[in-house]
Amino acid sequence: MLNLLKDYIPNTALNQVLKLLEHDNLAVKIKNERKTRHGDYRQMPNGKHQITINSNLNVYRFLITLIHEIAHFDTYKTYGKNIKPHGVEWKYTFKHLMLPFLNPEIFPNDLLPLLARHFKNPKASSDTDTDLAYALKQFDAPNNKHYVFEVPAGSTFKLYNGRVFKMVKKRVKRFECVEIKTGRLYLFNPNAEVELV
Repeated sequence: MLNLLKDYIPNTALNQVLKLLEHDNLAVKIKNERKTRHGDYRQMPNGKHQITINSNLNVYRFLITLIHEIAHFDTYKTYGKNIKPHGVEWKYTFKHLMLPFLNPEIFPNDLLPLLARHFKNPKASSDTDTDLAYALKQFDAPNNKHYVFEVPAGSTFKLYNGRVFKMVKKRVKRFECVEIKTGRLYLFNPNAEVELV
């Protein structure tokens, strides 16, 4: 497990993470980028458990995602399967597991206040926390993607699947955009990553 994870998380977090993964029936696999998720957890038909994480995540997002998925495993072990996937039990477990990692030896100082605020009530995805998602993006490898909130009104952009949209305006929290091909109106979260056309 050490050889698998050492290039994906901060070195200072490695020993703590390895302790969390000391289970005979738990495997971690690193996958190519998936557009719809950073990682996932599931119980396999043979009774073993598997966590998958995208290989393209920066070390801080990878660590958060890995702990997120370990929290699903621990929640399953403690409470069984008849609970909400991101319910009270999972939130409590995720916060409890993440707390020892929230220190300047592991995360940069400018991320710590955002992480502390996020973990008061963690969401199903850190991407729904716009400030945290934007701060984490600063550690990504450069790419030609922008967040929707950075797209000027009237500009066009495309998604990973090739669909093209025109920015209309900001609502309270989300952005109105019109799909060029169909003329249909869609609402985007501010931190959806898009490519300007």
